[in-house]
Amino acid sequence: MARGKVSLVNSVFYAHHGVMQEEHRIGGRYEVDVAMELNFEEAAAEDDLAKTVDYEAVYARVREIITSNNFYLIERLAYLIAHELLEGQPVLDSVEVTVRKPNPPVGGPCDHASAVYKCARSNGQ
Repeated sequence: MARGKVSLVNSVFYAHHGVMQEEHRIGGRYEVDVAMELNFEEAAAEDDLAKTVDYEAVYARVREIITSNNFYLIERLAYLIAHELLEGQPVLDSVEVTVRKPNPPVGGPCDHASAVYKCARSNGQ
C-alpha cells in the first residue's frame, strides 16, 4: 500500500501546563509538530481534499487540546493529541506528535524540553 506523510511543523500556542504552580498561573509557549501517515495517493491523483487529512482541522483540534486543558506533563499533551487525532481523522494510519516547551525551568540554560509520542491504528479499527 502506498503511504505518505503530512506534517504540521512548529505550531505555537500559549498555554498553562507544567509541574510548578507558577507555570499554571503565568503560562508559557508550547510548540507542536504533528506528522501523520496515510495513503494520499487517490487524493493526490484527483486533487481532492476530501480524500486526505484536512490539516486546518488538525491544527484547530491541537489548539483546542492545548489551550483548554491544564496538565502537569507535556507527555500528557503529546499522548492526548495523538490519540484524539487518530480517533477523529479516520484516514490516518498513524500519528507522531512532538510537544516542545522552550526554556523549561530546569535550573540552568536549556533550549527546550520535548516529548515525542507515536500511535498507530490497529488492524481492527
